[in-house]
Amino acid sequence: MKTVLPGRLAATALGLAIVALSFGQDNYEIQVYGSSTVSKGHTMVELHSNYTFLGSTSMVNGMYPTQNALHETIEITHGWNDNFETGFYFFTSQREGQGYQYVGSHIRPRVKVPDSWKWPVGASLSMEVGYQRQQYAPDTWDFEIRPIIDKTWGKFYAAFNPALELALAGPDSSQGYGFSPNVKVSYDATKAVTLGFEYYGGFGPITDFAPRKEQQQQLFAALDLNISEEWEFNAGVGLGWTESTDRLIAKCIVGRRFSF
Repeated sequence: MKTVLPGRLAATALGLAIVALSFGQDNYEIQVYGSSTVSKGHTMVELHSNYTFLGSTSMVNGMYPTQNALHETIEITHGWNDNFETGFYFFTSQREGQGYQYVGSHIRPRVKVPDSWKWPVGASLSMEVGYQRQQYAPDTWDFEIRPIIDKTWGKFYAAFNPALELALAGPDSSQGYGFSPNVKVSYDATKAVTLGFEYYGGFGPITDFAPRKEQQQQLFAALDLNISEEWEFNAGVGLGWTESTDRLIAKCIVGRRFSF
């Protein structure tokens, strides 16, 4: 993810972004996970829609620019029992001059700590692996381990996802795991409306964090609507504040639970 800068500075920043991309939050599925899994026998279908208003404007090393790009992801998650689910992602991108493009697919099994253990916090662990086309990411195959911890205090809620990302195929495959923490803090303004903030970071390899200008740093003001147990709605506007981060993004997630 990159920003718009003039002249040589833009070229420098874009080059730095290529290094950082593998470890940053991408613009396809922008979400901080809660610890709960989809219940047994149910399937959640979600549409993630993210539009980049201010991002990169030219191709670098064969990668498409992000400005004015609409990224959409279909996520289908099935609960196999009370503590285990599997999710599947189908990533797409649409931008003027490029048309509607298939980007890649991921699969994500996740296991939750059973409620019967009576932990003071909610906890689960997901592992995600998948492929993405080289026009959209420098590394074509990657793997992620995502611990998930959350807690509710009355009307307040907080979630922490200290994700570790590993490039399996591509220029960053020799760099080891990268650290990409995600955080959400929210407040139930009413029974139906929850307001909060979501943070998405990408610090680079855990053994040697990247310089700040090469890191990914985004903060979203977010809205959740609690209309029905069958429906999920999340929307937000995010600002990036490093040279390697898209500067302005809007996102929306709409989900529906089905019982099979």
